[in-house]
Amino acid sequence: MDLTQGTQEEKNARAKKMMLWFGIVSLIMSFMGWTSAFIVSSSRPDWLKDFVLPNAFLVSTIVIVLSSVTFLFAKRALKNGNRNGTSLLLFATLVLGVIFIFNQFTGFRQIIDLGYNFTGPTSNVTMSYIYLIAVVHILHVIVGLICLLVVIYNHFKQKYDATKMLGFELAATFWHFIDILWVYLFLFLYFIR
Repeated sequence: MDLTQGTQEEKNARAKKMMLWFGIVSLIMSFMGWTSAFIVSSSRPDWLKDFVLPNAFLVSTIVIVLSSVTFLFAKRALKNGNRNGTSLLLFATLVLGVIFIFNQFTGFRQIIDLGYNFTGPTSNVTMSYIYLIAVVHILHVIVGLICLLVVIYNHFKQKYDATKMLGFELAATFWHFIDILWVYLFLFLYFIR
């Protein structure tokens, strides 16, 4: 397929999708680097081998998976011309994203209650990696929430329909990516010691 062919709108859509995928690939490489460093560091003598992630992280994993489902159904509702259903499902996705972040901070509080801080005399290299990986992911969820707010705003301005939904699709792709990324990170942090 020749990327130079098509209308200006089609070329613009392809360019935006390509830029999103370049960003996603760079994020994958960053998180792979951090998880690789986690594995290499696990041979240190001060590494915590018996630490179990707090339950709040499991709850947040369930919540973020549900948020992907609601975003998926919002896209389907939009394609079917169901504006009210789309609105409801977009708001549900937004609320679930906020609940995810709340649960992440609850997990951090539970780690601190166990006596482990990010830095200082009560810090540990294991916990520092967990904090780093989770906080960087939370920052990307916040970016996803901002994208979602833009989608909601544009939806209410009636800029999307079944044939015109580029911004909606870009935001959905990014949201699903950060959801899948968290599932990977949770399973990694849960099983790799």
